[in-house]
Amino acid sequence: MGFGDLRSATGLRLLNDFLADKSYIEGYVPSQADIAVFEAVSTPPPADLFHALRWYNHIKSYEKQQASLPGVKKTLGKYGPADVEDSTGATTDSKDDDDIDLFGSDDEEENEESKRLREERLAQYESKKSKKPTLIAKSSILLDVKPWDDETDMAKLEECVRSIQADGLVWGSSKLVPVGYGIKKLQIQCVVEDDKVGTDMLEERITAFEDYVQSMDVAAFNKI
Repeated sequence: MGFGDLRSATGLRLLNDFLADKSYIEGYVPSQADIAVFEAVSTPPPADLFHALRWYNHIKSYEKQQASLPGVKKTLGKYGPADVEDSTGATTDSKDDDDIDLFGSDDEEENEESKRLREERLAQYESKKSKKPTLIAKSSILLDVKPWDDETDMAKLEECVRSIQADGLVWGSSKLVPVGYGIKKLQIQCVVEDDKVGTDMLEERITAFEDYVQSMDVAAFNKI
């Protein structure tokens, strides 16, 4: 169990993968486990490791409350993926051995062997992670599309909206909702993949049908 050296690119990648489907190191609230790992990460993770960076920034906001967070802080090697060998204590053990070994050659050979085994296990872990299906973040969005007036052809307006096609966008059910003075708005549901489709893009594409559409608003937005 462990992340290895969290100051290295490999350790940070392990942390990022570990947090892909988790908000915290342990449980569902910030704890001393998060503080222990946070302190081992010397600088903010790079932007491409967005799971680790999101977690780092979140835990950093608790800097003044660290002592009050629940749990008991354990050694770093007690946290992280179960199938990665903990190497966090290797440096301390080597130093203790150096104090009683006048030559140190055996320790150097053992350290090289430990390093080789650690790299092999990290490579195996990365291989396992790459074979797992990636979790795709999706959202359900309810849009209100308003026409110019009561003479707007709402069937044509909906046809225009549904003509918008994009990778990661699926249109759902719709209905007309009265707004007053004989005017009805189109309320339409869609499901989007968060990394591919955003509300700004939807608004830009929908309001481009300016002969029919006056405006577009997001009525509801829920993560799936």
